[in-house]
Amino acid sequence: MLIPVIMAGGSGSRLWPLSRQLNPKQFLTLADTQLSMLQATIRRLDELDVGLPRLICNEQHRFLAAEQLRQLGMEQANILLEPVGRNTAPAIALAALQAVQEEGDPVLLVLAADHLIQNVDAFLSSIRTALPLAVAGRLVTFGIVPSHPETGYGYIEKGASVEGGGFAVNCFVEKPSLTTAQEYLASGNYYWNSGMFMFRASRYLEELERFQPEILTACRQALGAGKQDVHFTRVDAASFSTCPADSIDYAVMEKTEHAIMVPLDAGWSDIGSWLALWEVGTKDAKGNVFKGDVLDLATHNSYVHADSRLVATVGVEDLVIVETKDAVLVAHKDHVQEVKQVVERLKADGRHEHVNHREVYRPWGMYDSIDNGHRYQVKRITVQPGAKLSVQMHHHRAEHWIVVSGTAKVTNGDKTYLVTENQSTYIPIGQVHALENPGVIPLELIEVQSGSYLGEDDIVRFEDKYGRL
Repeated sequence: MLIPVIMAGGSGSRLWPLSRQLNPKQFLTLADTQLSMLQATIRRLDELDVGLPRLICNEQHRFLAAEQLRQLGMEQANILLEPVGRNTAPAIALAALQAVQEEGDPVLLVLAADHLIQNVDAFLSSIRTALPLAVAGRLVTFGIVPSHPETGYGYIEKGASVEGGGFAVNCFVEKPSLTTAQEYLASGNYYWNSGMFMFRASRYLEELERFQPEILTACRQALGAGKQDVHFTRVDAASFSTCPADSIDYAVMEKTEHAIMVPLDAGWSDIGSWLALWEVGTKDAKGNVFKGDVLDLATHNSYVHADSRLVATVGVEDLVIVETKDAVLVAHKDHVQEVKQVVERLKADGRHEHVNHREVYRPWGMYDSIDNGHRYQVKRITVQPGAKLSVQMHHHRAEHWIVVSGTAKVTNGDKTYLVTENQSTYIPIGQVHALENPGVIPLELIEVQSGSYLGEDDIVRFEDKYGRL
């Protein structure tokens, strides 16, 4: 059995303002597809005989991940929640330990959730080449056939060819200088390190115990003391926080003598910047890549993403312009790596635009903060069929709900009643209340908040079907 292990951590800060802390790039639709990066990663495995994926993600992304799996019809897939980040070696160890417990000793295909693969057939061919090697006990890494002297990736030097395909690994090397990268490309012996792997779960655990036993011990304790919450696996935070942080490359792959590199030439990109999206995007006759409502005059070699309104460009070249409902980025293509510094400035200034979009996703649906001012805030709320907000109250604000479409089941103190289209209801300050969608279509309503404090932390929850505190 081949089990995909999808690593869906990371913040994607170089893709701000589209990628945010609570909605990072792996959950966004970025390439020429209707799927998110995570969903596309899973879907490209459709032609392989694989089991349900095991997803590894941050605690704060759990409902976003679960919803995207639900959209693929994979509600039963397990989601491992990391209470703190400890890099890839411990994350994969958790997945391998769980796989051994529940499925014997499957072969694991470890993939990142935010990679782009343009040639799926070539990708699947490399997977099929790697599978018998992994079954035989090898630890396979996939080396990307380089297309240019890239200084932003680590490299793998190939050794002698091995029976069944692939090459022995001579060494892993760090990100090189431009001169060194040019030498690597000219030699034909070096490949980009993709961060994708395949091996039996037991073989990875054996090698981890050999080279980094502290990691394996901490992961065993964290998983053993953890608990299952529907399809979420919550590992013990105290045990996992003691685990050394290390990548799979440093912890195992650079040390083991059982590493094999299988070449992969499939139009791969890790979409690490806006320049990468321009490079892989479909360009017009003037070299532009446009997303959304864009009107251009004398614009060349630019990337423009209009998220919510018309963006017009006149007489510009080599720019990246990204518009969202609450922020606009304008950058020269030569400086897109510095977008991360904008995020750091937002953090330092105590702003929130790096954390979330104006549209915020919740396990019950989403809300859009469409207006705010002194002592008031207006939200458009969407509640999915069968979903329910927590039973809660607020110390500092009252709420007025106006139903736009669908039917709301409202708990207001000791009363429970239905509110339908063009009707409204009022929740006083301090009143215990709840909102539920009992229907089969999404519930859309406008919420007007008023009071002395309107922060999201003014919520006292008494009951919550999604396990939130």
